[in-house]
Amino acid sequence: MLAVIRLRNLFAVVMLFGIYSFLAAALFVTLNAVDVAFTEAAVGAGIATFLMLSTLALTVRREKLRRKRSVIPLLVVTSIGATLVYGTFDMPYFSDPSAPLHSHVARHYIESSTAEVGVPNLVTAVLTSYRGYDTLGELTVIFTAGIGVLALLGYRKRGGKR
Repeated sequence: MLAVIRLRNLFAVVMLFGIYSFLAAALFVTLNAVDVAFTEAAVGAGIATFLMLSTLALTVRREKLRRKRSVIPLLVVTSIGATLVYGTFDMPYFSDPSAPLHSHVARHYIESSTAEVGVPNLVTAVLTSYRGYDTLGELTVIFTAGIGVLALLGYRKRGGKR
């Protein structure tokens, strides 16, 4: 990731982000999280890379150097990062068998999903019923990002002016 920060060639940055997303998807596959891996491959390595390359086609390939550097962005990123790290202190350890997920939630899904949802496949039941609002939220984020990209690129009607 340090290479991404140091590079001034935006095409190389986009390619590195695409490779990083692909490697993250491969990691998710090795962790048996195939649904997350598929989403990362489709959105991170696929759609996001395509949108960034499309944006580069309409803009410049190299980042403009700024003469004056500000400390404020560094402070904001550091404080947000510290807050996120602080939020992980209360989480259970990775694969802890006594975690609430393993003692309450997973047991409920395994024992009750067929009766509650009516779908014999446990993964399909969880993704379509129990996590339905989560999926709707993800679609809302993707739609909003698409509208934001169109607004940033100056989308205009045919025959109209910008």
